[in-house]
Amino acid sequence: MRLPLILALGVAGVFASASGTDAPGLGERFGPVGPRRADASVPPTGRPPPAAAFERVAQLPAAPQERVAQLPEVTPFQAARTERMLRERVACRGCHRIRGEGGRIGPSLDGLAERATPEYVLSMILDPSRVLPGTTMPAQSMPDREAERLAAYLLAGNGAPPPPDPAPEVDPQAPPAISDAQRNDGAALYARHCAACHGPEGRGGGWNAPTLPVPPTAHADATLMSERPDDSLFDAIFAGAWVLDGSPMMPPFGDMLTAEQIRALVRHIRVLCDCEGPSWSRDGVGG
Repeated sequence: MRLPLILALGVAGVFASASGTDAPGLGERFGPVGPRRADASVPPTGRPPPAAAFERVAQLPAAPQERVAQLPEVTPFQAARTERMLRERVACRGCHRIRGEGGRIGPSLDGLAERATPEYVLSMILDPSRVLPGTTMPAQSMPDREAERLAAYLLAGNGAPPPPDPAPEVDPQAPPAISDAQRNDGAALYARHCAACHGPEGRGGGWNAPTLPVPPTAHADATLMSERPDDSLFDAIFAGAWVLDGSPMMPPFGDMLTAEQIRALVRHIRVLCDCEGPSWSRDGVGG
């Protein structure tokens, strides 16, 4: 029986352009007993927009500095809380540099106030597909006020310039596009959403891997992967690795990819490792 974890809260960071997929929100696609038919009223670019927060965004003054002033003030306590969230809970640094630390899949978020308006930053946090249709940044749920506080934190730069970048040089590569015919192809989905960190052959050495504090899982490692049930792989992709005590740098894709696409990724991981999950986890029902 499929019981995916409905725990995908927070915000990830992949401010990159790409071909999108139709992905209704968590509450619309998954109930307490697993996948169900998506509501046709849910827009194809992601979960329904959080109206209250977008209304507040629309009311912000036009001048950038005035907009910044309208966001909630980040107190020292809130700054520490947001920094802890960035290190332990949300995956922004898996794809972006923040104060000199983080991945290279998306642009650096240092000096963000010089390049982006608060309206844009907050909108990207709340629902990136609404701002950039086709983006590879997964849409994720978080309370509106937490999103506003995160936007204010990023725009303020925590009140100090970023330290020198300690990360090694990498060669960023754009994710490959996916055609309509490949929308449910596990290999194509893996190349687009996973290979930058896990490597094109699943050996854990993707081009973005050197920027991460924890080495990405080697999906081609048969010994390791044979200990992980398919359900655990599904849940990590759906809700992010943190829900299984993994690295918080891996974002959740449950609000971007359909259940069928996530199952296709799980099947492709099994091809990479040429292995199956533990015998006790296999019920004989196809994915």
